[in-house]
Amino acid sequence: MKVLAIDTSNHPMSVALVEDDQLLATTTLNMVRNHSIYLLPTINRLFELVKWQPTDIDRVVVAQGPGSYTGIRIAVTTAKTLADNLKIELVGVSSLAVVARNVVPTTAQVIVPFFDARRGNVFAGAYQWQAGQLVNLIADQHLAMTTLLDQLAKVDRPVTLVGHMTKRIKDQFEQLPANVSLAPRAYGIPSTYQLALAGEKLPAVQEIDPFVPHYLRITEAEANWQKLHPGETKKNYVREV
Repeated sequence: MKVLAIDTSNHPMSVALVEDDQLLATTTLNMVRNHSIYLLPTINRLFELVKWQPTDIDRVVVAQGPGSYTGIRIAVTTAKTLADNLKIELVGVSSLAVVARNVVPTTAQVIVPFFDARRGNVFAGAYQWQAGQLVNLIADQHLAMTTLLDQLAKVDRPVTLVGHMTKRIKDQFEQLPANVSLAPRAYGIPSTYQLALAGEKLPAVQEIDPFVPHYLRITEAEANWQKLHPGETKKNYVREV
């Protein structure tokens, strides 16, 4: 199976081409923010390197969120467009699960990937390797960093936090609970090779059009709309993607 994997859900932008579990080519950019400018040229360059045509792909796997609103939309929209035009399979994978997969599967620790969600909040989930499979113990969620640490302090086993501990997150607490450690920052950079491996084992979506990002919280525009229209149910005043 030939797989194109795309992740622009946060600051790093990563693309990989994988065939039958073998990584053929990958590029990760961690110094640019405008992913919409670099994503398609990067995909095209990797195709040229491995001498693939877009029609050679069997499946496109995308990091579906949570993360940056704009970033997720760029990757999901690109993946949906490719899948629809090329008539290939589309698979979405949790962006947090992708980061969790950076921790080797020999560990018995609880793995908690997290992203800065601003205002002292984070996107986070809990995962663990069991019999070679990454199992989601606690669903991805949006919560305060202090709340997350309070929850992790009650876990009766070692916990590894994986992500970029920004200053605004670190300012929310004095120290980590005794059972919680922070993985080196490099572990927080998503691997689209791992994304592709995860996506190979998941079922493809049945319909492409309803496939949308996992934001885990409403956008600021939606929040402002709700303030101006109290009691009204959400209407299709904008497209999800």
